[in-house]
Amino acid sequence: MDVFGGLWHLLNLYASPVGVAFFASLAAKLMWRRRLAGARWIRLWGWSAGCAALATSVGLVTFGSDGKMATYGAMVLACALGLWWAAFGPGRR
Repeated sequence: MDVFGGLWHLLNLYASPVGVAFFASLAAKLMWRRRLAGARWIRLWGWSAGCAALATSVGLVTFGSDGKMATYGAMVLACALGLWWAAFGPGRR
């Protein structure tokens, strides 16, 4: 595998967490419009994407391959936790 092939694999590995975080942040801003009026969208997305990417990395190391349902479940939970932390967590208000 050359450098571009490895980069393509890495981008595809983290496309799922970034996409899930994008839609989760968008949905949170729409559902809690008044409560999250002061929260920047990029902050919500960054926290949720970072947590989801970390869960994906831990799943890859733990199971030895990506695409396991346990890893996807952990990714969704980590995304929700990161989104909660950025939106409503301690120090937010």
